[in-house]
Amino acid sequence: MIFQQTLGNKAAFSGIGLHTGRPINLTLRPAEAGTGIVFHRVDLSPAVSIEARSANVVSTRLSTTIGRGETSVSTIEHLMAALYSCGIDNAHVDISGPEVPIMDGSAAPFVAGIVKAGTKECGKPRKYLVVKKQVSVVEGDKKVSIIPSRHYKISFDMQFAHPAVRNQSRSMTFSQANFAEEFASARTFGFLSEVETLKAHGLALGGSLDNAVVIGDDGILNREGLRFPDEFVRHKILDSVGDLALAGHRLIGHVKATKSGHDLNHKLVTELLRRPDCFALIEFTPQAFNAPFNLSLPELSWLEA
Repeated sequence: MIFQQTLGNKAAFSGIGLHTGRPINLTLRPAEAGTGIVFHRVDLSPAVSIEARSANVVSTRLSTTIGRGETSVSTIEHLMAALYSCGIDNAHVDISGPEVPIMDGSAAPFVAGIVKAGTKECGKPRKYLVVKKQVSVVEGDKKVSIIPSRHYKISFDMQFAHPAVRNQSRSMTFSQANFAEEFASARTFGFLSEVETLKAHGLALGGSLDNAVVIGDDGILNREGLRFPDEFVRHKILDSVGDLALAGHRLIGHVKATKSGHDLNHKLVTELLRRPDCFALIEFTPQAFNAPFNLSLPELSWLEA
């Protein structure tokens, strides 16, 4: 896909915020080339607009939150993953409150709504952020890196002491179909033992078995069980797609994460954008848009398999 894309029509969603517990209405609208993804808090007068960029991230506690002044929108990662996976570069997001609705805890409802709305080209070429040198962020036993690659790929290793989770690893070579079929429906998860503490701090007020996988002392509390045997690590990859979309461009690089989360994902994007020697922004022509995969352009000769 050489050219930027937007929605073909509006797409509307309603639900509650996972952390605020508030009912929220959200509408996606088409936008012109070069707009990017812009959230509009239409419940305020006048409405406040916030661009979905890493520079506007104001919190990464349990979710990713962007803000402008005193106004913010939280838990944007699932929607951002859906927009990225559906190839949407430009969209207006009208939202009636401070948090994106959690829906069923995954990105699947957003993907379905966007697919139904359709897409259209904006007539302006995309710029791809192609990684040239490795960039890493390490905090204790947590680490996330991005290295040169022919593809956009995410490899994730997670570790929990709980027997229902334990160690899970998975890799995803990104494509719209692969994400929609294998990752979009993976739900957010949490431990029952942490729920009361979270609620005491004003978090997880809207959480339920309808919008999260809840892990008790003896296993999964959701009657339907898991959607995938490794649903937890798949959701971590889903979150990573959404968080890394805040780089503002389509990515070509291999992300390798160990016990990472929203905070490290944000720090990786920040560090990458801070080091222009580690990436190149490349606008592909119709004749050369396959260059990241067949290495036909001299300026991409650094890419590894």
